[in-house]
Amino acid sequence: MLYGVVRVLVRFALGLFYRLETVSRAGDLDGPVMLVGNHPNSLIDPALVFVVTRRQVTFLAKEPLFRTPVFGWLLRALGALPVYRKQDHPGLMEKNEGTLETAAKALVEGRAITIFPEGKSHSEPQLAEIKTGCARIALKAARGGATVRIVPVGLTYAQKQRFRSRVHLEVGTPLELPAPPAAGGDDEVAWVQTVTARVSEALRTVTLNLEQWADLELIETAEQLYSLRLGEQTRDPERVRRFARGVELYRAEHPEAFEAIRDEVMSFRSRLQLVNASPDDLDLQYRRPEVARFVGRSLASLLLGLPLFALGLVLFAIPFYTVRIASRVVPLAPDRVATLKFVGALVMTPLWQALLSYVGLRLWGTAGLLVSALMLPLAMFTRYFIERWRGALGDIRTFFTLGNRGRLKALLLVEGERLAEEIDRVASELRPRVVAEPPPGSA
Repeated sequence: MLYGVVRVLVRFALGLFYRLETVSRAGDLDGPVMLVGNHPNSLIDPALVFVVTRRQVTFLAKEPLFRTPVFGWLLRALGALPVYRKQDHPGLMEKNEGTLETAAKALVEGRAITIFPEGKSHSEPQLAEIKTGCARIALKAARGGATVRIVPVGLTYAQKQRFRSRVHLEVGTPLELPAPPAAGGDDEVAWVQTVTARVSEALRTVTLNLEQWADLELIETAEQLYSLRLGEQTRDPERVRRFARGVELYRAEHPEAFEAIRDEVMSFRSRLQLVNASPDDLDLQYRRPEVARFVGRSLASLLLGLPLFALGLVLFAIPFYTVRIASRVVPLAPDRVATLKFVGALVMTPLWQALLSYVGLRLWGTAGLLVSALMLPLAMFTRYFIERWRGALGDIRTFFTLGNRGRLKALLLVEGERLAEEIDRVASELRPRVVAEPPPGSA
């Protein structure tokens, strides 16, 4: 019962905080399943497991979390298992054997568990080294008679600290494991190493891995130009991953040519940014009826929504700015800022709503209580209004810089087409090596 309630609330809250894009190759699996994911965003990552599967999942979490107020109680209530990390408990590592045994027993019973095998959350541009814990659990479960499937889950955040930014969740093809060795020794070590390597490779097929964060803008711009040349949807996660692999290969094999094309693409991106545009905007055609409809919708939204937005901003300024200021003042690693914002909003909003309800009841009785019940939808509308007009203002700026400056747009379009042709040439050369093979599905 508790698990179901928590799942619904967390999934709903995540859908408000982020724009979730879920891709599943495998569907919901029954039987013993181990979900393994990359770990770029602290407590948000395990929360997203509620989104990718309907099954009840047993979580493995670092032991210090079990000692935090409220959250520790919640982890225990959900049946989570503590992991004793060397950096947290150098002298208690032997307790992990009990955790692994319990996790393996859950698999033998046909349950699902989740683990983040990098071992810690981080903000590096690529996967960290995969630890052997997931393979060791799978080995124990396999020896207990369970046919375990390991399912990779890739989490790619566009801007993980920003409200309403995109999160791409991709569930990969399950790994069918080889038969376990009969005894310990070298065969067991080799089995664990093989499975760990396969988990690492499977995670790389569903995550974006960069040599450095500076490559991200290059890859995004090149992918957009290439997609527009083909007349296809831009920002395709699979294509972006191929471009990341292509950048790695091209930089290593043709460093001078890579530097030349990188400088051209980044220079082109800079010129677009000067006029508040992106490669997508070069393909826009402004027609009078469409512009008129956009103006009409925007004016109606402004006239009808601005009073409600102003009211919501006044009523919810304190919880909004409290969480925002805390995220800037509290010294946190980049991978933990989103967790502070999310948990802070999850705690502050209901408390503030309760306070508004109390004030409404004391001042105006039942009528005030009923009116205060509308405050939470008002808070959601206020956030929506901000995001809606942030996008609309961007569209307006683009219209006035490109829509009314035909010569500038024509010059940028010609240069973009030339760069897209060059990118297409390099992509054709590298395609046989960067097109991902399907992850190994069987032993």
